[in-house]
Amino acid sequence: MFEGLDAVGLARAQFAFTMSFHIVFPAFSIGLASYLAVLEALWLWTGREVFINLFNYWLKIFAIAFGMGVVSGIVMSYQFGTNWSAFSDKTGPVIGPMMAYEVLTAFFLEAGFLGVMLFGLEKVGHKLHFIATLMVAVGTLISAFWILSANSWMQTPAGYAINADGQFVAADWLKVIFNPSFPYRLVHMVLAAYLTTALVVGAVGAYHLLRDRHLAGPRVMFSMAMWMATLVAPIQIIAGDQHGLNTLEHQPVKIMAMEGHFESHAHGAPLVLFGLPDQAAGKISYAVEIPKLGSLILKHAPDAPLAGLDTVPRENWPPVPVTFWSFRIMVGVGFLMLGLGLLSLWMRWRGSLYNSRLLHIFAMAMGPAGFIAVLAGWVTTETGRQPFTVYGLLRTVESASPLAVPAVASSLIAFVIVYFAVFAAGVIYILRLMAQPPHHGEQGPPSGVPTRTAGVTPAAAVAAAGAAR
Repeated sequence: MFEGLDAVGLARAQFAFTMSFHIVFPAFSIGLASYLAVLEALWLWTGREVFINLFNYWLKIFAIAFGMGVVSGIVMSYQFGTNWSAFSDKTGPVIGPMMAYEVLTAFFLEAGFLGVMLFGLEKVGHKLHFIATLMVAVGTLISAFWILSANSWMQTPAGYAINADGQFVAADWLKVIFNPSFPYRLVHMVLAAYLTTALVVGAVGAYHLLRDRHLAGPRVMFSMAMWMATLVAPIQIIAGDQHGLNTLEHQPVKIMAMEGHFESHAHGAPLVLFGLPDQAAGKISYAVEIPKLGSLILKHAPDAPLAGLDTVPRENWPPVPVTFWSFRIMVGVGFLMLGLGLLSLWMRWRGSLYNSRLLHIFAMAMGPAGFIAVLAGWVTTETGRQPFTVYGLLRTVESASPLAVPAVASSLIAFVIVYFAVFAAGVIYILRLMAQPPHHGEQGPPSGVPTRTAGVTPAAAVAAAGAAR
């Protein structure tokens, strides 16, 4: 039944499958936790009921997404001991402590304040409740810090030594944690999380505005989401460019695969827009390219030489077709985000932000775009590192457990069945919650919140939040 299958390939497929399910939930909950903190802060500042209504609306969705992220993350960690025991043995002295720091700092912080955030609004006082919400948001960012530090060390290892047992050990923890690619990777991922959340919030707001453009809650959430897309999308493009330059310095083979550069270019490399990478033949078939632009982007000089995969032994080549196309999907979706932000800015200037059917349909279509970009980005990152788990030092085939093919295949099938059943149910429930409009009443400020002069400070706060044009 399992003839012709490879145990290492199946183990990689299992990890990729579970990782793909997991990453979408942290990407959403990181941004959503910060959005909830902003909503509660605006409520405390202005006293406008629309903000607390939106807070309660998105709080339910956050709780479900957070829980699904935790559950899927726990399952992933087990695979280090089952499918990747050799990797765990060799890198455990470095990766293990960083994973432990994530639990001791981020997870404990989130778990400690999550209950107060979910159920304590009328029990602990509004300001203390806001602190709990803020701590949960900070906890999600700390979690991203440690996880990305560990992953970045695997991409650009630094500050390590190898002991007599062949294990990686930390020689300088600061260099391990703040390895060369970590700052770029952290910024890129956090911005991606904020954009992912903004696009979901914007899509939900657009959906309800198409049904009734006068609802206060959808107007506020749509305006805030469009401000986020307008401001963060161009920053993300710049951050991505800087991340690419860092990757060129420390992981040049990954850049060769991303750009489809099978051949070296001594007098300036083209930018390959599209084509069909043929790994066996070592070329791009039917390439659509712009001469010299690749060197201009990567080296800031059109005639700068760029090495190709012809300078790398074939056994060290990543899977070029997957890396090539996942990178283009990520970049393409990123420019669509920029287009949505610019269109919303134009409509806002014209006074049609809440009336433009075209903008609302576009925003709804872009609702899942953040998840697509995050997944494409992680595929680019992880496949581009192959055939290594620790770049240039530990090969993937040396990292796997000595398991038989039927054992890995059976667990992969079980994961597919369970994940599609359980997570499909969770996603359907989240979509049903989103299909209901938030409560749209307005009332006076909450108890203990000072009333500000009507039409002055509240208007300034709402304008700052992007809630009103």
